[in-house]
Amino acid sequence: MANPLADCVSSLRSSNHLLSNSISILDSGVNDFPRLAKVLQTTKHFELLPSSALSAAQSRLLSSLTPEFNNLLSRVETHLDRLERREQNLIARCELLEGRLSMSGEDAEAFGKRAGGRKSIAAEGDGSREALRLKQLRAKKERLGYAVERLGLQAQQRERQLRLSVAAQ
Repeated sequence: MANPLADCVSSLRSSNHLLSNSISILDSGVNDFPRLAKVLQTTKHFELLPSSALSAAQSRLLSSLTPEFNNLLSRVETHLDRLERREQNLIARCELLEGRLSMSGEDAEAFGKRAGGRKSIAAEGDGSREALRLKQLRAKKERLGYAVERLGLQAQQRERQLRLSVAAQ
């Protein structure tokens, strides 16, 4: 009876040894499973889209950006028009001031010549009251002349602005 049981024990030991070898192999496989899952995991670097989805996205982007571009362009055009009008106003003002300077230089020379000739007459005349009145009248005449010249230049400037605004429309 010892013999048949000895064969049974040896068979059980070999089965037990085979089972422990299988468990150790499975343990090593299971322990390596997270690394294997990461290695076998596929990563999409580029995603292919159908052309219809791409064109739809492009049209949505275009429809959202077009109003913004138009708004910015209109603001730039408005600002450029404003700067152009300002430039024209500054040019006209410069011409006006140059005209005043050139006229004041000529008038001062002419006034000096006329006043020098008339001073001797006024000194010989009735008195200083008439000379003072004459001097005031000349100053008033000169101021009125400047005012007339300024108004003429302003009228020319307004005509230019009107022509520019009509041409812009």
